[in-house]
Amino acid sequence: MVGIGSALYITCGLGPGPRDGAMTGLHQRTGVRVGRVRLGLEVVVSIAGAVLGGTLGLGTLLFALLIGQSVAISFGLLARLTSK
Repeated sequence: MVGIGSALYITCGLGPGPRDGAMTGLHQRTGVRVGRVRLGLEVVVSIAGAVLGGTLGLGTLLFALLIGQSVAISFGLLARLTSK
């Protein structure tokens, strides 16, 4: 659901949030796939949070590992739906 929601509000031109803005900006500048860029961002943020004393649980790790691919798949689905 988060992947679909992110793809919807980014493609509607409502302006991305901080992580989504970093994701789309790095994707445009480097050409690296959106899913991989988001995975990298989430891993860095998760490590930083753990170093600062935050809890790094299973849910956090699963979200960090899967949200990038979820957003990438959602972008692809939206592109197919809007091109018809």
